[in-house]
Amino acid sequence: MNKTIHYAWVALFLTFLALLAVQGVRLSFGAFIQPWEEEFSVDRATISLLSMGSFIIYGVSQPVVGRLIDRYGVRKILSVSILLVGLGILLTRFATSSWQLFALYAVIASLGVGGASNVAATVIITNWFQTKRGLAFGIMEAGVGVGQMLLVPASLFFIDWFGWKQAVLVQGLFLLVLVFPVVLLWLRNKPAEKRLQPLGAEEAAARRRADGTEESPEKGTAARTETVPAWRVLRMRQFWFLLLPFFVCGITTTGLMDTHLIPISHDHGFSTEVTSAAVSLLAGCNIVGILISGIVADRWSSKKLLCLLYGTRAISIVILIYSHEPLLLLAFSVLFGLVDFATVAPTQLLATQYFKRYSIGFILGWLFLSHQLGSALGAYLPGVLYSQTGSYQLSFMASILLLIGAFLLNLLLPEPEQVNQTAAVSAEASDGPAR
Repeated sequence: MNKTIHYAWVALFLTFLALLAVQGVRLSFGAFIQPWEEEFSVDRATISLLSMGSFIIYGVSQPVVGRLIDRYGVRKILSVSILLVGLGILLTRFATSSWQLFALYAVIASLGVGGASNVAATVIITNWFQTKRGLAFGIMEAGVGVGQMLLVPASLFFIDWFGWKQAVLVQGLFLLVLVFPVVLLWLRNKPAEKRLQPLGAEEAAARRRADGTEESPEKGTAARTETVPAWRVLRMRQFWFLLLPFFVCGITTTGLMDTHLIPISHDHGFSTEVTSAAVSLLAGCNIVGILISGIVADRWSSKKLLCLLYGTRAISIVILIYSHEPLLLLAFSVLFGLVDFATVAPTQLLATQYFKRYSIGFILGWLFLSHQLGSALGAYLPGVLYSQTGSYQLSFMASILLLIGAFLLNLLLPEPEQVNQTAAVSAEASDGPAR
């Protein structure tokens, strides 16, 4: 028989498309700040509250989304979420007051964004990929970077030439007419729905047989059906040492930089052309960093990789503090872009390795809740500090200290092999009397 492309790659592409569209629309928020200020006669603080509310609702929805995915499957949740985002964005063009804008964007659209997030994507990859998960995580997360690189400049173009109402019309139709039906019709939750095994399952089984480590059917069934109480996660240091750095990740990326980089650049005296070039360069390097991170995570310690990424991010912010020349701003864009979303793949990979016996959707829901709460604070507090001091210096210094803390917490993480060996020994000890 001729070799065919495994359907796992189709599932990955559909998830990539969903994240590109939904997260790209979300990241284009900054392009609408000034038009919405003028349209609804509100100040920057009000628009910042809209962003903060959006992040909070998105974040709070993550644990719920994880549970819904466990119950109904990714396909249904992801499709409905795309539909919500498309409708919420499209209907903003009919808003006549700021509270209507908040209801449509910060509530309806943000709930949809919460469903079309990394939680859903990670479950798809966990279900479909037994090998090459790091690469799959990297490709999936690159969808966010591609969305940022394509949809943010496109939004700026439409706003500049046709107005913000035409821009949200195009975004909404893109989601409703193209992305929603494609995902609904062709995405599948698990390989069994296509009468397939996960990618790499046969090779892994062959290696286990060759090594003499293949589990008996009884043991394998017990492992699959075992339920571990969710509260036990709170007593595990690897949960907190993943969650707290991911909270810092949200503060320093989608919070601080995605919301405030453009005004930071203007505050340093750069023109719109230089600022646009810096944002585009950051988005392009973001994609490269995401893909490299996914490949490296398959071959190297994810714990050490996270330490490297958080340390490099701290250095990039130091460069930004002194970036009063275009070359320094562009250097920041390259360095920060390479480590921007690159933390997601190793964090997700560690989560799937640490918590094999737990609900992956539940664990990831809490991880991304922490990230979005960090994003909300990172979007709002720097604006407040800027209003009080006329500078972003305090925000920069706080971010550097937080990133150093994230570096140290990741440094203290155990390697997954150690955790799994300990869990296996504990399981055998608890099963001993029963035997």
